[in-house]
Amino acid sequence: MNPGRLAFAAFIALALGMPLFAPQFWVTLGNYIGLYSIVALGLVLLTGVAGQTSFGQAAFVGLGAYTSAYLTTKYAVSPWFALAVGLAFTAAVALFLGFITLRMRGHYLPLATIAWGASLYYLFGNLEMLGGHTGMTGVPALSVFGFELRNERLYYYLIWGAALAALWSTNNLLDSRPGRAIRALKGGLEMAQAFGVNGARLKIVVFVYAALLAGLSGWLYAHLQRFVNPTPFGIHQGIEYLFMAVVGGAGSVWGAVLGATLITLLKQWLQEGGALMTVLRDGLQAVLPPSVVPSSNFELIMFGALLVVLLQRAPEGLWPWFARFVPRRKPPPIVPAEPLPQRATRPHEGALLQLKGARKAFGGLIAVNDLSFAIRPGEIVGLIGPNGAGKTTTFNLISGGLPLTSGEVVFAGQPIGGVPPWEIAALGIGRTFQHVKLIPMMSVLDNVALGAYLRGSTGVVSAALRLDRAEEARTRAEAARAIERCGLSAHLHDAAGSLALGKQRIVEIARALLAAPELLLLDEPAAGLRFLEKQELKALLRSLQAEGMTILLVEHDMDFVMDVTERLVVMDFGEKLAEGLPAEIQSNPQVREAYLGGVDA
Repeated sequence: MNPGRLAFAAFIALALGMPLFAPQFWVTLGNYIGLYSIVALGLVLLTGVAGQTSFGQAAFVGLGAYTSAYLTTKYAVSPWFALAVGLAFTAAVALFLGFITLRMRGHYLPLATIAWGASLYYLFGNLEMLGGHTGMTGVPALSVFGFELRNERLYYYLIWGAALAALWSTNNLLDSRPGRAIRALKGGLEMAQAFGVNGARLKIVVFVYAALLAGLSGWLYAHLQRFVNPTPFGIHQGIEYLFMAVVGGAGSVWGAVLGATLITLLKQWLQEGGALMTVLRDGLQAVLPPSVVPSSNFELIMFGALLVVLLQRAPEGLWPWFARFVPRRKPPPIVPAEPLPQRATRPHEGALLQLKGARKAFGGLIAVNDLSFAIRPGEIVGLIGPNGAGKTTTFNLISGGLPLTSGEVVFAGQPIGGVPPWEIAALGIGRTFQHVKLIPMMSVLDNVALGAYLRGSTGVVSAALRLDRAEEARTRAEAARAIERCGLSAHLHDAAGSLALGKQRIVEIARALLAAPELLLLDEPAAGLRFLEKQELKALLRSLQAEGMTILLVEHDMDFVMDVTERLVVMDFGEKLAEGLPAEIQSNPQVREAYLGGVDA
């Protein structure tokens, strides 16, 4: 058996066998670790993968717990029906809060989650119908096939069954079409939107997913304790959940379990440290002023100090350190599969792309000034000019990365000025970037597969339940073909961030090709390439042109540009300086003065 699978099997066997031989105290701890793991798992996805910090997950745990407690005690409904209602209610609240909260950026986002987390906590404690701060008693035990789970040892299997199911579904989600998009949200939103990902909507989906996991944990907690009060759902517990995700390793689903286990055991050890804590406190009081070393809550101070040390020594969490001792799973083989469906194109007449007096101003700075040019279908056109001439800004105006100040951009007869980038991508425009935008820790194959986002249809639920394997096989096969076409087959499963800059640019081109665009925007594709690699890129661009693709490229390598393009547009200080055939541009005195080094060069 594969050593990694063997280690996983040993973990499962230990987890399943613990209630049979462990003392009651450790079974209780195991139950709480399972409950905490479910919540921390949602934060791994929300914070570690999607980059949206939340301190308010404990409030969602409270929503799940209180909804079930209220329905089962006041209306005597089945706890399983209460679970469905609780999850629906939690999703509705999360959807509402997500629309408000996730619009915020920077430090405003975590502050907002603290605000609504505290608000819900005080709401739980001030509603008389929920028992106020005293709480609600008489929550019924869960029943499975008519058998009541009153024993914590039996309940353990339900908690960990739910935890393992959550781990399985979340791992499936990350290994899928929406999962690649979720991974791109953290630090790569502009890139993800350029391939059809609606970043704002996807953030809300992830937010709701994490809230549902928290609600599930709350439901399990309510029927384990058979009593609910506001204390476990305060903002302090929300901070602790976030600590669990970060300390364990917020980039891995198993980091949630590791973090929940470590934090729970560490707190328990410090609280019961007894003589050890006394000796440590007395030793510190002997060398420090009495006012510095408190006589009470010393365990909490030590807990905080140990967490700071952990985060300093392992900023990525502890799971990457543990993962080094677990053999990496072999990537699944690429199996032959049918191509993905091609993008539907709309018939149009005349130029494929037209800029009509396009203008972009940043306050008093005019980056693009009344720029006009057109590209016919099947052309390779170069956009050149000195640094700061406005070329990349022009690309962003075409792809929707920036809104127009005035003027018009028309693609295939349709005005696209002001259209969101994910909708422009759906119209048939693909692009690369001046500064490479890849997901460094993801493989070359997965980075390229992200380009096919609009050519698939798998949603979050299908991906989590692993119902997307047929579409995923087609996506991976097509991504592998694009990588082979670009000459990078040897790096198929390498982390994209481990490649040299020139090869990373080729990965970007392969990703753009997988979007099957009508118009391909290439921003400095030859930068960092060696001579032979540039020759291969020229051959690739010509073969794409022969297949009917239209290409607009920005490039500073004049030999490359003159050899591969049919027409050039020259920009200087945001304006069009000249337009014509490469030979005409080379002999143009204004161009030579502004860009090619002067008339005498």
